[in-house]
Amino acid sequence: MRILRRAHTRKLFTRLKSHGIAALLLSLLASHGALAQKVTLEFDRAADFSKYKTFAIRSGQLNSKNPALNSELVKKRIEADIERDLTAKGLVKVSGPSDLNVVYRFGSARKTELETYPAGWWGRGTQVVRVPYAEGTLVIDLRDPSTHSLVWRTITSEEKSDAAKIEGKLDDMVKKAFEKYPPKQK
Repeated sequence: MRILRRAHTRKLFTRLKSHGIAALLLSLLASHGALAQKVTLEFDRAADFSKYKTFAIRSGQLNSKNPALNSELVKKRIEADIERDLTAKGLVKVSGPSDLNVVYRFGSARKTELETYPAGWWGRGTQVVRVPYAEGTLVIDLRDPSTHSLVWRTITSEEKSDAAKIEGKLDDMVKKAFEKYPPKQK
């Protein structure tokens, strides 16, 4: 009889332990999804985007405490990515007067997120862990110089465990910013 109880207890413990591990894995996967790029898009619905043929990058600002993200090389990289993606959309870069003026800002901040997952005996307790990460945000504005108005804005943010890893995602951030340019007129 004791052997049956031990076997039953082991099966029960193994089953509960595997459920706890499964819950931990699910929480880790959910947290990984939380550390993905986010893109916000706004545009002037009254603007005629078909008239915009040229662009010029007028201003760029970097605001990060991390030297890997606050350098002239990062600025050049962002500008090259903007030029690549806008020329792929059919616009031409000019140095003089343009149909669109590009203004961008990029910054990074350290943040902490709290995650909870089952812990303790039989998985009944809860463990709270602080997970530090860095968030990089790129804001790109397209302005119509003839009306002095903002016609397009994208805000792209990337969350990584290390701010230096955000630099490797700059190309993707700019690419995602212009995926829906020009907007479909309704």
